[in-house]
Amino acid sequence: MAAFKTLDDLNDIAGKRVLVRVDLNVPVKDGKVTDTTRIERVAPTILELSKKGAKVILLAHFGRPKDGPSAEFSLSLVAPSVEQVLDHAVLTASDCIGEAAASAVAKMNNGDILLLENTRFHKGEEKNDPDFTKALAANGDIYVNDAFSAAHRAHSSTEGLAHHLPAYAGRTMQAELEALEKGLGNPVRPVVAIVGGAKVSSKIDLLMNLVKKVDALVIGGGMANTFIAARGTDVGKSLCEHDLADTAKQIMIEAATAGCAIVLPEDGVVAREFKAGAANEIVSIEAIPDDAMVLDVGPKSVDAVKAWIERATTLVWNGPLGAFEIEPFDTATVAAAKYAAERTKAGKLTSVAGGGDTVSALNHAGVAEEFSYVSTAGGAFLEWMEGKELPGVAVLSANR
Repeated sequence: MAAFKTLDDLNDIAGKRVLVRVDLNVPVKDGKVTDTTRIERVAPTILELSKKGAKVILLAHFGRPKDGPSAEFSLSLVAPSVEQVLDHAVLTASDCIGEAAASAVAKMNNGDILLLENTRFHKGEEKNDPDFTKALAANGDIYVNDAFSAAHRAHSSTEGLAHHLPAYAGRTMQAELEALEKGLGNPVRPVVAIVGGAKVSSKIDLLMNLVKKVDALVIGGGMANTFIAARGTDVGKSLCEHDLADTAKQIMIEAATAGCAIVLPEDGVVAREFKAGAANEIVSIEAIPDDAMVLDVGPKSVDAVKAWIERATTLVWNGPLGAFEIEPFDTATVAAAKYAAERTKAGKLTSVAGGGDTVSALNHAGVAEEFSYVSTAGGAFLEWMEGKELPGVAVLSANR
């Protein structure tokens, strides 16, 4: 990964207008923010700049507005939570460009924090329109991107601004990039990847990239059934993409060519209905009943996953091993997560995880804080795992 400038490269910024791209696309219900995790992640960057006397101007999107400004997608809904997390007054503006933004910026004192309105209220944002980008840049002297979760989008506030202002990575962006470098960019081997989830179709590029970069690929969740079926084994009524059998076979061929071990379940926990507490049994993966579905991997498979984790120096994790949302089909995911956390705490493993379901699963297991790094970035994390260049990251490197 190419080098990039960080806040450590910023000196004498008192009085400077610093445009900071943050991710404030948080869940809101009944007008209240229900999860402040993303705000907490960007707080260190915002407060560091404020304490150094910068005029901190926050840029963010919120939701998917279709037709310009709307109360439903106004960042005014998020502002109180930002203020609460930061424990610092947060000014607001009714627009992110034009007179409303310029007037609000002009009134700022050193150390003030200003939240501009939703960048996606302007169609130019997602089009990376040059005129809109220039209008954003007019309010700043320096650009800091602290939104890795939006770095896979070449939008005005995530990529375009770096062509107009000196560009730096915020603390969250820096931590994410450094963690990803340890995970796949320049990892200490052996490297093991755990990939789970429902469907192979959503992770073909990811799997194709991983088999060329890791020493072992553990496949769980519903997608494992597609690989098992591709080998000629009947998976009963389990979730399975039979039409992707050839794709699964090709991934296994690519893995063999690259010297990557593919680790599939040896046994499974099956049930006749998909609900919490459903009657279930453990069967060999070769003996799945015709009228049953696999909802979790079995104990032999868990032991095999643990053995690979024990062998690994670096672990990259995306997706649960089973239907972790309902008991008792969370058993394998929880057991593997706890073992990875134990190895990480012992200093024997660098563990990097990401993706929405993965974060939920690790929180469910109570070990998210014990992994080396857990990314909340979603799409950007997946595209990084797929080996794709992220525009918001590439432009920071180019500005080095």
